[in-house]
Amino acid sequence: MAFLDVKTTDRLRELWSDKLVKVKAGSRPELDRFKNRVGRIITITHSGRALVDFCDGGWYDVAEFDAVLEEVTEEAEKKKYDPTQNSAQKVPTRQG
Repeated sequence: MAFLDVKTTDRLRELWSDKLVKVKAGSRPELDRFKNRVGRIITITHSGRALVDFCDGGWYDVAEFDAVLEEVTEEAEKKKYDPTQNSAQKVPTRQG
């Protein structure tokens, strides 16, 4: 596995971290399950993948993310993301 250099990783993190995104239609069949969901990019890994939270309790490692994900800009779409439904809470309300 090839790793990106630190400067490239840092630049990608500055550009993409904490952005709300959605999967582009027809981009990859394995991501079709997220087509109606808005997610948040947690970070970019040193292998050049986006770590995305789609508020379902898991984080997903998305390769070639710039070709597969698009930033959500409409306010109505942004409201679909519920930050209380993710797995990155100090004390998640969804624990049973």
